[in-house]
Amino acid sequence: MAGVAKQLGALEDKLGIEILERGVDRVVGRMPVRGNTQPYGRLHGGATLALGETLGSIAADLHAEAAGRLAVGVDINGTHHAAARTGHVIGTAVPLHLGARVTTHEVTVRDETGRLVATVRITNMLIKPTEE
Repeated sequence: MAGVAKQLGALEDKLGIEILERGVDRVVGRMPVRGNTQPYGRLHGGATLALGETLGSIAADLHAEAAGRLAVGVDINGTHHAAARTGHVIGTAVPLHLGARVTTHEVTVRDETGRLVATVRITNMLIKPTEE
């Protein structure tokens, strides 16, 4: 079974998420604001969290693969700092904790000027491929 580190899903495709860099210590991706807005023309918070979950999960899965495990999300939260209205946002996931059973990543989401738009924190449990 291919982990999230190897492929993206239908939601990422609909949101227009592109992975720019992959590694255990850093995963970077971008997403267009256009098509991912709420009624006031600002980037939708749910889209922002989906970007954060995607990047943090890829990073966790890369760590998990080395131990023959899969990463599954168990917690996510986000803080929205500023609105993005145009262009793309760029997310960068870095590890806060890389354990044998649990990982935690922080994802900073910035607009194209470098302004902080949101901070997302995601925790993944590392399971054997046969576990549910």
